[in-house]
Amino acid sequence: MGKILDHNSFIPLYHQLKEILKENIESGFWAPGDVIPSENQLMQDYNISRNTVKKAIENLVQDGLLNRIKGKGTFVSKPKLEQSLSGFYSFSKVMKEKGFNPRDLIISVKEIPATKSTAKHLQLNMDDPVIQLRRVRYAQDEPIIYETSYLPKKLFPGLSKGELENSSLYDLMEDKYGVSVSVAKEIFEPVLIRDYESILLQVEEGYPALLLDRIAYDLNERPIEFCRSIVRGDRCRFYTELL
Repeated sequence: MGKILDHNSFIPLYHQLKEILKENIESGFWAPGDVIPSENQLMQDYNISRNTVKKAIENLVQDGLLNRIKGKGTFVSKPKLEQSLSGFYSFSKVMKEKGFNPRDLIISVKEIPATKSTAKHLQLNMDDPVIQLRRVRYAQDEPIIYETSYLPKKLFPGLSKGELENSSLYDLMEDKYGVSVSVAKEIFEPVLIRDYESILLQVEEGYPALLLDRIAYDLNERPIEFCRSIVRGDRCRFYTELL
């Protein structure tokens, strides 16, 4: 790998190693999906401790450049899926535009009473019936988002799991119920993936993620969906353009 570490530098050894590994990734020396050298090999190549190697790798995992698969090794991550925040977007349409085949794994569709929080977001009374839709959203065969949507039942009576397995939610809203999404308000915050989320998203517990809350409105500015999503931080990033 060419470069060596300066053991006399004020820059910590783990950070020096991180930068070397990062350059190997960004230069294309290691391609997405490539396995990087083992911890033992890196310890030997750079004459450093296991803790130093672990810290460098952990930093790159947190940055989304590497991902670890238990029992298999540490791999170079695929490029992140980018999405602009400058306008309304649909996950299915964005994935298709990027050349991916989107699909949803529907976990459950059921009627529940609106909680205080859900009622507030959807401008309903507490305990009003809402439809709860839980699903995992895939790009190709890779799980990207774990999503829970809440919809006013009065607007979407009879919404079924079978329909959602064969059509996007927003297309179904428009085609079957005559309800079109016009605008949406979204709030993001960084979180760590919890145990049950890690199973659904096929990553380790504690992985970086984004918690995304979305309220979607129709043409009459009526809230028609409250959605809470856990978005894999290693696979997605959002950007905006300042004019």
